[in-house]
Amino acid sequence: MNERANFDTPAGGALPAGHPPVAFGKVGVLIVNLGTPEGTDYWSMRRYLKEFLSDRRVIETSRLIWWPLLNFVILSTRPSRKGRDYETIWNKERNEGPLRTITRSQAEKLAVWISGGGLVGAKRPVVADWAMRYGNPSIASRLAFLQQQGCERILVVPLYPQYAAATTATVADKAFDALKAMRWQPAVRIAPPWHDEAAYIDALARSTRRQLAALDFEPEVIVASFHGIPQEYFDKGDPYHCHCVKTTRLLREALGWSADRLFTTFQSRFGPAEWIKPYTDATMKSLAEKGVKKIAVTMPGFAADCLETIEEIGIENRDIFLEHGGEKFARLDCLNDSEEGMAVIQAVVENELKGWI
Repeated sequence: MNERANFDTPAGGALPAGHPPVAFGKVGVLIVNLGTPEGTDYWSMRRYLKEFLSDRRVIETSRLIWWPLLNFVILSTRPSRKGRDYETIWNKERNEGPLRTITRSQAEKLAVWISGGGLVGAKRPVVADWAMRYGNPSIASRLAFLQQQGCERILVVPLYPQYAAATTATVADKAFDALKAMRWQPAVRIAPPWHDEAAYIDALARSTRRQLAALDFEPEVIVASFHGIPQEYFDKGDPYHCHCVKTTRLLREALGWSADRLFTTFQSRFGPAEWIKPYTDATMKSLAEKGVKKIAVTMPGFAADCLETIEEIGIENRDIFLEHGGEKFARLDCLNDSEEGMAVIQAVVENELKGWI
């Protein structure tokens, strides 16, 4: 099975005598999410935040301004505050953030699906793995692992349905940085965003219907909250805002709802600059003050629940809504490693491996 044209191997695929040991003939799939700190203590949080906030794709401010602000101000105060936030969602049983728990499970379920014949007609073995853009396991370490397993071609799947330079592009940057250190580089393909793919919209619709049916109240409004980006990034040509709005429109059409029933907002802004609007927290306050009593919030842009969905939406934004007159608030789970969520990842992998397997 492993004999390939790029090796002049004897019958049976054995390497010639004296040949350096090498594995070959496989295809790898590496799913990648944002990342998570190793712990909730100050130094773990500081290391994670420093790596994240030092990424020039994330923060485009001049280094002359940003470096002293980051190292002498932000990293002195923010780690302790964010550590307390992470403590509220921490997976105590496994001593890790939920994003790590869920992403690992997604990779494991993907591997089971592949080994069970999910990739119909595959003529090459396929190995599934996972990594984080910030923190561990690193992209470089997992690409090296897949190459050591004999993966000559690797599909990298950034787990971001909507493209943004600060998410999808920085995963690609890190992957190609890792290739620079390899003597024998595998061929690498980066999966494109899937914000308008039928499998994704269908999964969102099914998950939304299922979770709303389990509530003990009927929401008057459902808010689709996406992570925001600075307005400046949008003005420079980043397609993220357009991708998010299209996802919401397609989901609304799939559910048969009006624009007043389901609409887009943006969360998680950072710093004094203007970000793309409308802001989720401001919308929570406005809806409650206008007399809306019951709402649900879904986060279609997150492939897995994390601090921004569990704590920021489920606690901070819930409190804002209730404090200003709201009565019922529901945070809907992300697709995660659910049946609907895995259907999306499987569809992306199957489509992007065409021609390789």
